[in-house]
Amino acid sequence: MSKIFITGGTGYMGRQLIPELLKRGYAITSLVRPGSETKLPISCNAVSGNALDADTYAASVVGCDTFIHLVGVAHPSPAKAKQFREIDLVAAKSAIDAARRANIQHFVYLSVAQPAPIMRAYLEVRAQAEQLLRESAMNATILRPWYVLGPGHRWPYVLIPFYVLLRNIPATKEGAERLGLVTLQQMTAALVRAAESPARGIVIVDAPAIRNQGNLP
Repeated sequence: MSKIFITGGTGYMGRQLIPELLKRGYAITSLVRPGSETKLPISCNAVSGNALDADTYAASVVGCDTFIHLVGVAHPSPAKAKQFREIDLVAAKSAIDAARRANIQHFVYLSVAQPAPIMRAYLEVRAQAEQLLRESAMNATILRPWYVLGPGHRWPYVLIPFYVLLRNIPATKEGAERLGLVTLQQMTAALVRAAESPARGIVIVDAPAIRNQGNLP
């Protein structure tokens, strides 16, 4: 049975991902804040720790095959640049450190579509984390959605006609595809498939590829 360690398991994507992986027979261990253990399915092994400090959970990563890192500031916006540096980047560094110590064979990282005309600090932090992954020499799948539609994240639906228009203009087609919207179901499917098909080297999965993979059966 493949063993997967997940950070951010009680978050927006983690709550969807963990049940799907359990259903497929994976043994899941997830990092949670102390007191949040009951937010995970009972068949998921909960590890209390601090996502910003690898020492608080690194021992629990040992023996796992894949590490999926989903920690990030909720509802990213340009006003959260400080939080991106102090939370997203530090958590990514800690996760990569813990994974290297445990000789993880495959690291799955939730990044962001790039380049993009806005959210500069957010993009810089995610790009730095991607570079750390490359320097680690671990096999890694890097997923690059732009915005994930789902419960509590529905306002961009009003932009869909605008995206359709931009995709039909040659000068803006590539950017509209790369910065296109994906659904939570598509994102969950892409994460499951990343776990099921471990990368060799670095594999980038961008928004068009996430959409093209569709939903889980």
